[in-house]
Amino acid sequence: VRGTKITAALEIYVKKFFEWICVKSSDIIIVDNQVLFDYVKKKYNVVSILAEYGGDHAIKIPASLNLIEKYPFLNGDFDLTISRAQEDMNIHLVLETYKDIPERTLVVVSNWDTSKYGINLKEKYLNNYSNIVLLDAIYDLQVLNAIRGNCCIYLHTHSLCGTAPSLVEAMFMKLPVICFDVSTNRATTEEKADYFKDVNSLKNILRGLTSEKIWILSENMSEIAHRRYTWKKVVSVYKNYIN
Repeated sequence: VRGTKITAALEIYVKKFFEWICVKSSDIIIVDNQVLFDYVKKKYNVVSILAEYGGDHAIKIPASLNLIEKYPFLNGDFDLTISRAQEDMNIHLVLETYKDIPERTLVVVSNWDTSKYGINLKEKYLNNYSNIVLLDAIYDLQVLNAIRGNCCIYLHTHSLCGTAPSLVEAMFMKLPVICFDVSTNRATTEEKADYFKDVNSLKNILRGLTSEKIWILSENMSEIAHRRYTWKKVVSVYKNYIN
């Protein structure tokens, strides 16, 4: 155990050392989240450039009959989360929550077979709960947009991101968003999403959802996205600061 703690501490030290080198040796520091901007300013007294992401390429499209035949859940109400199969994505929390809320259908898209974490979750939940659908990673944007665009709730589970492109895309698609509760996700959504830290808090959010609440989440996410997360704005930031 002691050796493990020493190794972990050394790893943190090395990461911080390289962070210091990067900040001190760079002409321009670009960050993608206000939380990171504040961190660089406070720790290194360096004013960085805040360049987030565009989401206006993500377009809602209707599900075709062929797609509904392939993915029958598209013919009903479902909640959705999309992320890589790694522990900091917190897929396990969402799955553990929905197994106890059978009245809501959950669809999870992930690259299950690329990690022990994903393999274990797939083995535990695949075909074992009638309201939980596990799909392998989807790289066809038309199919992905049809699935995203027709969900009732989008769950953003990432905990170690700055401004996550997938979150920005969901916001631009006017999806009601529930986020894992970390400061970067709160900054991206301007404190106007719903936030969960564990199974109990997510259960409380889901059980407290009303049509009015869903509408408010949807409107807030869309307003923020159209104001902040367009590629025109992102390009403008880079044009102004990088020659």
